[in-house]
Amino acid sequence: MSTESRSINVNRSARKHGMNVIPAYANVIMHIVLLIGCACSVLPLLMIISASLTENKTLEMQGYSFLPRNVTFSAYNYLFRLGSFVGIAYRNTIVATVLGTFICVLTVGLYAYPLSRKDFRFTSFFTFISFFTMLFSGGIVPFYIMCTQFLKISDTIFALFLPAGFSAFWVIVMRTFYKTNVPDEIVESARIDGASEWRILFQIVMPLALPGLATVALFSTISLWNNFFYCLLLIKDQQLYTLQYMIFSMLQNIQFLKMAAANLGAAAAGTAIALSNLPSESFRMAMAVVTIGPIIVAYPFFQRFYMKGLTIGALKS
Repeated sequence: MSTESRSINVNRSARKHGMNVIPAYANVIMHIVLLIGCACSVLPLLMIISASLTENKTLEMQGYSFLPRNVTFSAYNYLFRLGSFVGIAYRNTIVATVLGTFICVLTVGLYAYPLSRKDFRFTSFFTFISFFTMLFSGGIVPFYIMCTQFLKISDTIFALFLPAGFSAFWVIVMRTFYKTNVPDEIVESARIDGASEWRILFQIVMPLALPGLATVALFSTISLWNNFFYCLLLIKDQQLYTLQYMIFSMLQNIQFLKMAAANLGAAAAGTAIALSNLPSESFRMAMAVVTIGPIIVAYPFFQRFYMKGLTIGALKS
């Protein structure tokens, strides 16, 4: 039997059973669209890597390209010249991301579970409290006073992740996920068998809700890794700087030095030339490569859970 006749038989069988069949031309169009989408995602990353390896003067004169020209590692040398400071910043960022993600997943999972149970009397009350914080906030000044005067976490490692240890938005999402993916019959049967609420939660509900929790963990990880607001507001000790805030400070210093170089007189011409050669443009690209590298490496481990988590809250037929 030829391939064409097999395809016709498959299509007839699919139509007979009420299944949707995608025509060949539509399949080709979908593949082309997806390839274009992948290119739009990958090509900017390649351009960033190429720019980080290109000499700064070449980058300023000839612009960006997908292939590096006059390859140099001066931007990375300048970035890692501080040595231990970069290592300390990486350590602080990793610690804040790991601990913050763990606390966020734990608090969101614990808060959302009772809200999803029909026998919990105060579901509406605690749902309203969580939802209210999404609409209104106290602002930066009360937040700063709370963290510095009451919680006493300023200039401590806790300031980097503790304020992000809970998310009202993900509570609403996880409540919906619990309702749609954890059958009440399983919980009831576990109670009949004598299981406690904690055992039901951690041994039955949590494994079933793993895709939703992994989705919360992924977005929490990205948010904590890229956050430098807490460091800007609550941290003064350089030993507690995160990677993003340290690189932000270095970039500001480069811009200041280049502006100072333009105002130096002839007596300091050599110093002015040295300052003007600082890799500002290529440094920006090297900064982007360094900061997104760990996220790109970590994403494949979350991908299969993330794909399942995309349907959180969807209605089932």
